[in-house]
Amino acid sequence: MSSEEKTITRLDSNYMQQYDAYIERQKRKKQRLIRRLVLFSIIIAIAIGSTAVYHFNQRELQAEKIEQYEQLKEELATLEKEEAYLTEEIELLQDEDYVLDIARTNYFFSKEGEQIFKIPNEDPSY
Repeated sequence: MSSEEKTITRLDSNYMQQYDAYIERQKRKKQRLIRRLVLFSIIIAIAIGSTAVYHFNQRELQAEKIEQYEQLKEELATLEKEEAYLTEEIELLQDEDYVLDIARTNYFFSKEGEQIFKIPNEDPSY
């Protein structure tokens, strides 16, 4: 018996036809469910992927903006120092004695009866 193949004849009845139709409907229903799940998974994967790409692009953009902000802060500090220096220079240039002192040192102007000698900027030999 084990070597012989058992054959079962199928009854072609109304019940068996309904059962076959039911099984076929279940298979199609299962296939539609699988297709919907695959489609939904693909849509979710695309959404998550695009969101991740957008997120990383925004992080990179934010890092660039922070770096640019820090550079501009340093530039602002430098410009504020320069502004303070120039404001002080303007105030000093309002003073006539300061202007005369600059003219005497840089342009060799002299007071009446004064002689100016230019000494080279060398270290003495002694």
